[in-house]
This record gives sequence, C-alpha cells and structure tokens, in this order.
Amino acid sequence: MSEPKLIRVVLADDHAVVRKGIREFLEEDPSLHVVAEANDGEEAVALVAQEQPDVAVFDIQMPKMNGMEATRRVKKEFPQTRVLILSAYDDDPYIFAALQAGANGYLLKTASSDELVYAVRAIASGESALSPAVAKKLVRRTTEGQPSAETIEPLTEREMEILRLAAKGMGNKQIGAVLAISDRTVQGHLANIYAKLHVNTRTEAVMFAMREKWITLQ
Repeated sequence: MSEPKLIRVVLADDHAVVRKGIREFLEEDPSLHVVAEANDGEEAVALVAQEQPDVAVFDIQMPKMNGMEATRRVKKEFPQTRVLILSAYDDDPYIFAALQAGANGYLLKTASSDELVYAVRAIASGESALSPAVAKKLVRRTTEGQPSAETIEPLTEREMEILRLAAKGMGNKQIGAVLAISDRTVQGHLANIYAKLHVNTRTEAVMFAMREKWITLQ
C-alpha cells in the first residue's frame, strides 16, 4: 500500500503558544507536516511564497496584515495554496469577509483536534470545511432568492445518502468507500444533485439541504 501524500502546511498565528498547540494537533496525523510558522500576516504571505504549501492555516487578527488580507494576497498570487481560517471569532462580518477573500474554509478555535485535522485534509483535497456554527450562518445568509424544495426535482435515496455524507465533510473516495461505489460514480451523483438543486458546489448543496432541514450538522 502506498504512503498517503504528504500535505505541507504553513501556519500563521501571532500567539506562539497557540501555534505550538495547533502544530502538535496537525502533526498527530502523519500525512500533515507544518513546514513553516509565521507570527504576522506579512510573514505568512512571504512564507507561502517561499514554501508553496498545499494549505495555509491563518488566524484573523494578526499584526502588520490581518488574515483576510493575507488570504486575499495568497489566493491572488498563489492560487494553488488552499486557505483555512482558524479563528476565535464567529461574528458574521469576519466569516463573510474571510470567505469573500477566498478562504476555502472557516473553523472556530473551539474545534477538536480531529476536526482540525479533518478540515485541513478536506481542504487539501479540494473540498470546503466549515464549523457547524459557521455553516448555519451561511444558510441564513443564502436563504433569500433560492429555490425551495417544492420547486425542484426530488433527490433519489442514493443522492440523499451521498449528500448526508458530504455534509460530514467526506470526499468522493470516502463516500465511495462507505457506499461501496466508485468515486467516479459519486462524482456523477453529485453532478445530478447540483443540477436538481440549481447549485454549483458541494457546500451550496449542503447549505440547501440544511436550510430545508433534510440534514443537520452536529
């Protein structure tokens, strides 16, 4: 069996003790390696330029350059690097500003070590990662102007199974393993789900399902 691909991470937080804890949490997973640490936003962007990591984990409030601006710079200059905001703030303005800046996920610092590791792995594989509290805020924010369950083609039982597993943050291969189908088949089902719900991404599909109370995030 081949070794899992090593996910290279740049970590930025202006509190050394917090950085140490986050690093220890991440590196409990042998597939994650923190290649550099920064204590301010400017240094974080410079280290992303130097290291070209798979994932950058940024705090929001940092000296010299905040996490939103650092995210904006990274997504513009190094779009191959995925960005996870790890913050103590669950206020709407912070969340929406970070996502508008291009962040691929937003996790609260109250998350467990398992949730943090899972979020980084999900983001590295091209998925999104949101704390449940953040996801609920997005549901409220995106409710207006969207189609309702009464105006769309119903999902099949298998499509609902896939949507529930996607809501847990599982990637296509993980969903396929649970359901004993190929990841290509999962991808096909997701395409059908997107078409039926009139959305373009997995996150939007999960938000729709949460809004309609088809699924919940615990």
